[in-house]
Order: sequence, then C-alpha cells, then structure tokens
Amino acid sequence: MTDPDQPYRSGFVALVGRPNAGKTTLTNAMVGEKVGIVSNRPQTTRHAIRGVVHRPGGQVVLVDTPGLHKPKSLLGRRLNDVVRDTLADVDVVVLCVPADQPVGTGDRFIARQLQEVKAPVVVVVTKTDAAARKHVAEQLIAASQLVEAAEVVPVSAVKGDQVELLEDLLVGLLPEGPPLYPEEQTTDEDTERQLAELVREAALEKVFQEVPHSLAVTIEELNRRPDPKQAGQELVEVHALLHCERPSQKPMLLGRGGSIIKAIGTEARHGMEALLGARVHLELHVTVLGEWQDDPKKLNRLGY
Repeated sequence: MTDPDQPYRSGFVALVGRPNAGKTTLTNAMVGEKVGIVSNRPQTTRHAIRGVVHRPGGQVVLVDTPGLHKPKSLLGRRLNDVVRDTLADVDVVVLCVPADQPVGTGDRFIARQLQEVKAPVVVVVTKTDAAARKHVAEQLIAASQLVEAAEVVPVSAVKGDQVELLEDLLVGLLPEGPPLYPEEQTTDEDTERQLAELVREAALEKVFQEVPHSLAVTIEELNRRPDPKQAGQELVEVHALLHCERPSQKPMLLGRGGSIIKAIGTEARHGMEALLGARVHLELHVTVLGEWQDDPKKLNRLGY
C-alpha cells in the first residue's frame, strides 16, 4: 500500500554498462515482462529501450541503453551517442558491472563518462548467480571504487535476488512527481520495432562468426485480419527482412535447405504471438545491404 505520508516519486533511470553487463536482463526483471531482447552477443541492444516499473510509492522509467564501447563503425559511434544523449536527461544512473568478469578498461571508460553526469549514480553488480560469493564480495569492492555512488547493490536478475530492493532504492532517489505513464503500460516501444527485435534475437542465437554484428531486421509489412481458423480472433501477417552486409553471409542465415531461416522464424513467431496475443503468420527474407554499418543513409533507413 502507498504510504499517505510519503510523496509519490517518478522519473527516468538510465542503465549503462559495457556490452553484456546484464542491463536488459535486469530491465526485464524489474519491469516484470520482456521489453528488450537478450543474447550473449555484443551490441544486442541498439536503441534506448524504456521499461516502466510501477511501485506503490512511485514509478521508475528505466532506459536500457546500448553497451558503451570503443566504436569500430558509424553504427558504433551512433550507439555511443544514444547512451550519452540518454545520460544528459535522466534523474538517476545505474552503472551495471557483471560479477562474473573482472572490472576492466571498459568499466573504467564508462566511469569516466559518468564524471560529467549530475544525476546520482547507483552501482549494481549484476549476475551474482554466475559467480562465487567470494568473487561477488571482491567485485562489490572493485565496483565501488569506479565512481562516487549513492549505493552499491548486488543483484541477480535471473533469480530475482535483491531486485525489489533495488526498485525501492531507485524510487527513493527520484524527484517528487505524478506517474509519467498509465498503470497498465510497461513500455513505449513501437510494436514494429519490438517485432523486428524478436526476429533479430532469434537470429542471434542461430548464427555465428561475423553475422550477428552485420545483421539488422526491418518489418516491411504488418497486416491484421480476421483469423480464418479461429472465429472472433485476429491473424497478424508479418513480413520481415533480415539485412546482412556481404553476399557470403546470406547462406549462413538461410542454412542448408533453408533450415536456419526456418528455425529463426519458428522461434520469432512464438515470441510475436506472446507479444500480440494473436496467431501470427511470419514470412522472412534475407537481403544483402552492403556495408550498412558505415553508411549514414542505410543506417537511417534501418532506424539507427
């Protein structure tokens, strides 16, 4: 229950960290549903994704950002710009440091960026389920030395350990203010982008080598009509394009006899049906969009 003596608080909280620091998994755990895709590949998150956490005393709007990194392409520079733009306009910053990897140059690079940020910083040591207790304790000490932090919190998003504690802590750091989103809303992500990301997430788990970095997905067509197999239900027809950079990558996405693209479609369709609450007919096609990561016009076309 809401304490009538405590003011309601609301605001924006940016999650930052190097690639694969557990930002999206933590975002999904705090929101209570999947608002961002997850994989063990760098650059999985390519947009600032907002997830809304509703607590009795406040509302936390999480902004899950791409991993800050040393860019090797125009896409990489744009992803870093997304992070910096986000940091300039939030109320609290959460720096995610994974428990299962030593604090390194990437973490220190991000910590230097945070020196210019006026918002309070909370350091979260993520993935505590993936490290021994001794290593978690060592990581807490190492992480606390990166930045001047309001709090340092160990969390396992997978197991749910300390997630609610972190939510309450973040609410307490937010300014007083009314809810920013309706109670039933958990994200402001565009539906077509969510569908495209589900295809990319499925593809990231099926392909290897250089393809994950070179892959982008767009929704070319989205149609809704009555489902001929289920009276009173809706059928959603989705036509998606998987863009790779080189002709040699196309057969990697297709697989022998179309086996890979079929597996991608099956997995993505299940995610789409869960998201939309309707049966989905999904068509996937692979196209080559040469060196799109360094072409401004192609990046714009792909939504980056």
